[in-house]
Amino acid sequence: MNQKELNELRRRFRPDHSAISRVYGCYVNGSGEIISYIDSSLGAMPQEESEKYLALLKKALSGALGKNLIDIVFSTRQVADSEEHRLLLGLRDSALGDGGLRQAFYDKVIHALDLEGSNYLILLGHDAYDVPYRGGDDEDQADAGDRVFSYFVCCVCPVKDGKPALGYFPGENEFHSCAPGQIVSQPELGFLFPAFDDRSANLYNALFYARKPEALHQEFIDAVFHTEPPMSAAEQKEAFEGALTESLGDKCSLELVQGVHQELLARLEAHKESGDPEPLALTAGELGRILADCGAGEAQTQTFLEKCGACFGEGAVLTPANLIDSRRFQVKTEDVVLDVDPERGALVETRIIDGRKYILIPADGEVSVNGISVDVAGE
Repeated sequence: MNQKELNELRRRFRPDHSAISRVYGCYVNGSGEIISYIDSSLGAMPQEESEKYLALLKKALSGALGKNLIDIVFSTRQVADSEEHRLLLGLRDSALGDGGLRQAFYDKVIHALDLEGSNYLILLGHDAYDVPYRGGDDEDQADAGDRVFSYFVCCVCPVKDGKPALGYFPGENEFHSCAPGQIVSQPELGFLFPAFDDRSANLYNALFYARKPEALHQEFIDAVFHTEPPMSAAEQKEAFEGALTESLGDKCSLELVQGVHQELLARLEAHKESGDPEPLALTAGELGRILADCGAGEAQTQTFLEKCGACFGEGAVLTPANLIDSRRFQVKTEDVVLDVDPERGALVETRIIDGRKYILIPADGEVSVNGISVDVAGE
């Protein structure tokens, strides 16, 4: 799925656009016991309440593609005949109306999921989307659509005790301490099945959501999808940094790392400005060429490519947004941490003065310390 397709589905999760008529789910305690079930009509509940249910489901389609949202790919064998795919397909085809399939899904999730003893809510919603025809002018023609995209969304939300607060009691005209009880938090994880690729159903893919990109809940993916997920964003960044450090060795200079960071940052910015809905992706070979252009030798570049192949797999395509922190450029020593605007990272340089290593930044213009303007003394 690309960003345009994702945004198109996200717009469905409003009462005036959604065809989700019911929500299903179950409330599970920290011991893995189902306390209660949800089987409710959105049309029969107050609008404010139905909007909250839709907002929770919509949250499972939030975040960045390739980071919070990752593609789950089923093998041909799984799609042809596998328990896990039959269950997901059965849930989709029954519009979640088959209670036996829902219970089988709940049991599978509860048996596998580890939320460290927290209570949580499993929430499900099915939608049938009449996909409008999109002409060459990129305008939708609702009356010319010829396909219906049937899918369901699942999210898992921790349920926590509300914090005591002061509340107003009208009968007494006074404020007293009161506790709001159990509060449903934003989803920790979730998924969409099937994927919405080329604006139609792709039964070979699901779109998985994780609130924390570094915590993909492998146990959930193993149980529900029986597939090996791609590396998390944090794992990709760590592997890239390791390959860079090990291949360059003592030639891993600040200037070279600066150059790689600035080039990836520039490509991310150019891609953003282009409006391309597909996430920016680079092969290991393209990363190797960037490394060489920034001053790495041929042997070092070759070693980097070999280490990328070992870490990511041969022919892997990587997302630059997962390889660098585009929001900061940090220089850290044993005693000092220096955070610089990534766009100004080139201002940082290294120099040896009187035999001692220094990290230097220009001090032109106003200089302040803890908000206090100070003077930088000259020679």
